[in-house]
Amino acid sequence: MTTPTAAAPGANPYGLIPALKEGGLISQSVFTILVLSLAISIFILFSKWLEQQRIINQAKKVRGSFWSSPNLRDAAGKLDKNSAYRQIVDDGLLAEEQHHLLTDPIDQHEWVQSSISRSTASIGAKLSSGLPFLATVGSVAPFVGLFGTVVGIYRALIKIGAAGQASIDAVAGPVGEALIMTALGLITAVPAVLAYNWLLRRNKVIMEGLFAFANDVHGYMVSEGKVRPAYGLTKAGQAKVATTASGVQTTKA
Repeated sequence: MTTPTAAAPGANPYGLIPALKEGGLISQSVFTILVLSLAISIFILFSKWLEQQRIINQAKKVRGSFWSSPNLRDAAGKLDKNSAYRQIVDDGLLAEEQHHLLTDPIDQHEWVQSSISRSTASIGAKLSSGLPFLATVGSVAPFVGLFGTVVGIYRALIKIGAAGQASIDAVAGPVGEALIMTALGLITAVPAVLAYNWLLRRNKVIMEGLFAFANDVHGYMVSEGKVRPAYGLTKAGQAKVATTASGVQTTKA
């Protein structure tokens, strides 16, 4: 029968570190996997939040001044170089310029729309990167913790069998190790699930705004600038757009 290693006076012989040392390679591996998963989940949460916040701030800039510009090139120049909204505009303008190079041309509006849609989809894919990891951690972490729990309980039963009786000294370490793994699995899984759902919801709102903007850009391009959204325009600008859009529409200033 083995006895617990003597602890220093005042030290807790059944704490986390002693439990991991006694648990061996399996317990240490489970603990490492869960801690790394938690750390990566937190990193993804903050990095994706910052990425989303940048696009939200870009959307405010678009609503404020983008559509008041005389043309798309001038409007794009007001946006940050790495702006998601500028990427959509630049890809649309590039598609418009290259349309005449097609050997088997399709309608220009279809070609431009296809290019803008691809650009918007690529932004959505970038926003969604990292979320599958959060979903995986949220689903798997409790079972990884449960595996550590099973190993701890098994070790406790082995000690009981070797000692011939269920003494506290024999089972305290393995049972404590099992409880630690259970708690750590939950601590890792719950934040990952909450972060996944929260980021997914924000992505949905952001993509709705991007799709609406892409539709506005497409309408502007295929109408030669006659169709544009009303926000960001003065009353005089709104009246001018409405009047030139069809030649018969009139608006009240």
